[in-house]
Amino acid sequence: MVLLVSMFSIAPVDLPPWFSALSIALNSDVDLDVSRIERVPMSTLPIICFRDGSPPLPDTLNTSLKDSATSGINGLDVEQCFPMQKNITMKLTNNQISPGVWYIGLFNGIGPTRTQSKMIIRGPSYSFIANISVEACTNSMMRGDFCNSSVYPLSCAASVVSNALEAKVNKSMLENLVTCKSNFEAFCVHEGVPNFFSLDIMNVAEEIIITATNIRFNVTGSNDISLMCFVRHGAMPSVTSNDYSIDISKSPLVIHSPLIGRWYISIVPVNLTKTQDNNVRVCYSVESQVPQCPLGKAGPNCTMDSYLLQTFVRRGSTPFESYYLPVVGGVSYDSANFPLEPLLENSSYIGEPDNVWTYFLLDIPRGAAGGNIHIQLSSDMKISYEVYARFGGLPSLDSWDYYYANKTRRSDPSVFFMLYDSSDAKVNFYIMYAREGTWGIGLRHLNTSSDSTKGLTSMSISLERCPKRCSSHGECKFSFDASGLTSYSFCSCDRNHGGFDCSIEIVTHQGHVRQSIFLIVSNAAAILPAYWALRKKALAEWVLYTSSGISSGLYHACDVGTWCALNYNVLQFMDFWLSFMAVISTFIYLATIDEVLKRAIHTAVAILTALMAATKATRSSNVILVIVIGALGLFIGWLIEISTKYRSLSFSIGISFNFSQCFQTIKRWIYNLAKTLLRRYHWAFALAGFLALAMAAISWTLETSETYWFWHSIWHITIYTSSFFFLCSKANIEDTENQLPTNGNYELTHQDSLPRTG
Repeated sequence: MVLLVSMFSIAPVDLPPWFSALSIALNSDVDLDVSRIERVPMSTLPIICFRDGSPPLPDTLNTSLKDSATSGINGLDVEQCFPMQKNITMKLTNNQISPGVWYIGLFNGIGPTRTQSKMIIRGPSYSFIANISVEACTNSMMRGDFCNSSVYPLSCAASVVSNALEAKVNKSMLENLVTCKSNFEAFCVHEGVPNFFSLDIMNVAEEIIITATNIRFNVTGSNDISLMCFVRHGAMPSVTSNDYSIDISKSPLVIHSPLIGRWYISIVPVNLTKTQDNNVRVCYSVESQVPQCPLGKAGPNCTMDSYLLQTFVRRGSTPFESYYLPVVGGVSYDSANFPLEPLLENSSYIGEPDNVWTYFLLDIPRGAAGGNIHIQLSSDMKISYEVYARFGGLPSLDSWDYYYANKTRRSDPSVFFMLYDSSDAKVNFYIMYAREGTWGIGLRHLNTSSDSTKGLTSMSISLERCPKRCSSHGECKFSFDASGLTSYSFCSCDRNHGGFDCSIEIVTHQGHVRQSIFLIVSNAAAILPAYWALRKKALAEWVLYTSSGISSGLYHACDVGTWCALNYNVLQFMDFWLSFMAVISTFIYLATIDEVLKRAIHTAVAILTALMAATKATRSSNVILVIVIGALGLFIGWLIEISTKYRSLSFSIGISFNFSQCFQTIKRWIYNLAKTLLRRYHWAFALAGFLALAMAAISWTLETSETYWFWHSIWHITIYTSSFFFLCSKANIEDTENQLPTNGNYELTHQDSLPRTG
């Protein structure tokens, strides 16, 4: 695959729960020195990005420009980017990354100009070949780097509440209590030998309580027991990589507001009291309780309200655009906004007026990971709510992914959390490229005991494709990843704006006017060759130069966004096709052959240049190809002329060994040919034409996305000026070649003008 400047490619990798390792081998023609990577312009820097659960964006804060992908991958987080290298080979085990869908993105350039529409795409392009393989354990109960660790699943079922648990947990949470146990009653292991367990949380739960029971030694004489418990969400835990850890022999491990998904548990006996019997082992049983609140309740002691949001798909051609509304009475389904006050009337708090929450649960469907969650709050008074969002569970003050409290307290600025409005009466932000699955949105009430809550506040939660509709400075486009299963959206900004939401002004209004004037007015240089062609009555060339200048001006007027007389693609085709024809016709004009032959050459050239203009017209090689075709047409014209005018040149039919005479004949023929060429062209104008053509070639090579407007304007002026000089270089053939010789003998005869009579 070839990756041009500002282009990107995204590929998903689905890792099953029983995978053991992910291997990536990437070969490309990138030749970058990582030690000097900071000297490379960001707009042309090729990078590779990884993200868990949704497509990556290369403008994230944790983009590393110093570490290579191979060395930096050891600290891979939810999203990470690294500079591309010629060869990248890495292997990620299930101890480093979790199962699920991982997205790998290749980007040729980062920064605001990545989404800016460009008149041309100039810069380094790279080709690459990727080989991605996933190794999995043949037994679904085996894990580890080499599939050598058994994982015992904990089977869950409703159970009777024990007296000890009833004394610790709120009664409302025990109504839906689920107890999970292993199929094995007890496990007996030596010191330092871990046992692994898995626990699946399918719905939003308030907490997980993991306990070890029936702890004992298999021999007598030892009383000191320590069972270290390490727990990790989505991946195998260890001493160094875990989310929670505790000595489970002393007290249970309680995980508040656990994430939905698979949890892995590791229990390791440590610091056992040594006895003379080296076969001492610790035996224990493992179980977990998952208390859940009744439907419509959540939070500590199930005192907070929770609402399940229903999805309403928006009408239109954009996939997955929708808005969410609570499934309660009194809410209008015709609008994406819903009032908050009717939903908060039943909220209760016990002695903590600033710790009242209302939760909303929504689901991002499979395939919509490239969408953005848009949350808005508006009120006729000062907003008295804080907004917290968390993927896979309910948010809290301690556990959240993104949040907004006020103008000074919010999530760290990131491309995945974009705040657009933070006034007292309105809050407006996006969560970019939200992961597929369940999201929890929490509203924390402020000043619930005051009158500030009496203001009317409305809220809207929607899934949109492009943030802020590309700020009205671009077009929202969507595409599918390499698998064709997930659609992701992106903004294609206009010529003057950039950024992922087209909110960054790259070209000012004055700069836009200046660029438009340069690109459009510079085509007036076509008047020079058009005037000379009309003066010499070369009407075909006059039509070409005039049409080329007009079509180029109209095309660039449309290209810069000033005015489009016709469809953009039509104008682009006409501009390139007529430009190609004008350059080649200049060369053909210099050949003095019959008009019948010229028409034949023009017809063949018209077909060839039309194909060039219709297929990849903007490639740089077309300039060289057009000049070669024009020079070839001129050469063919010369050959035709020589074959018709120098037929008298012949050698003796008989075999002659007088090589001196043959050499003199050839020398005289070459001399006459050179004399004819010198007499046929004004070489001062021809030299000026070649200089102008060289300047045009130089300006073409100097064009970049940033300086295109200037150098392409110079290209217009120099290419038309070179055509003008070449036209002027052709001498008047009839006056120089058909005039009578000055020396020679001529006999004048008298002719009787009177009519003869028969």
